[in-house]
Amino acid sequence: MEIFSPNMLKTFQECEKKYELRYIKKINVPQPSAIFEKGKKIHALAHYYLRGDFIDKFLPQLTSEESQLWQKLINNEYFQKKYVNSEYNLTARINNYWVGGRLDAFMRTDNDYYILDYKTGAIPQNPQTDFQTIIYLTCADKILQKGWGNNYKLNFVYIDLKNNKNHLIEYTENNKEEYETLITTTCQKITTAQTFKKSPNRCKFCEYNKLCNISNP
Repeated sequence: MEIFSPNMLKTFQECEKKYELRYIKKINVPQPSAIFEKGKKIHALAHYYLRGDFIDKFLPQLTSEESQLWQKLINNEYFQKKYVNSEYNLTARINNYWVGGRLDAFMRTDNDYYILDYKTGAIPQNPQTDFQTIIYLTCADKILQKGWGNNYKLNFVYIDLKNNKNHLIEYTENNKEEYETLITTTCQKITTAQTFKKSPNRCKFCEYNKLCNISNP
């Protein structure tokens, strides 16, 4: 059973050829680990903190910048809500396709639920229609329906730690239908594609650029 992740659908939307190289031909292009190190530290620390682990021994290992980001996170209004789960894998079947991903944290106040995604870099340019938003909300809604019926309110919150801002997206009946349609049509395009086209306007900064040019002269 193939599970389509937000990155998979986002990659296909941006460039079909990149999707083919990364997810079908399984070609990985190494990237500097330092790019992701800061985010990994904050996410791991947040997970330990939320589940009640003793984290004091980790704090001295943070850089000055990381310490500032951490303080912004623990003081964030959404991060302070009641803890449900963190670093949680969730999946759901949408029509004929399975989709899912790993969310940073799931919080609540009474029957209001919040999916949190903390960013040490930039949040998506169009968060309302980003596949991370779409898939996480859709999957969480399917899970909540089993135990809560319709007596809950579901939200997605991007926590922009760099700028100390929150971007809240409410899950409504209107975007529910839109999201399920986007998931279904994109998965259908992927599974029925005979060829995968390049998106030349995205080639300049793509890590697959040289490899793509070699395989497609």
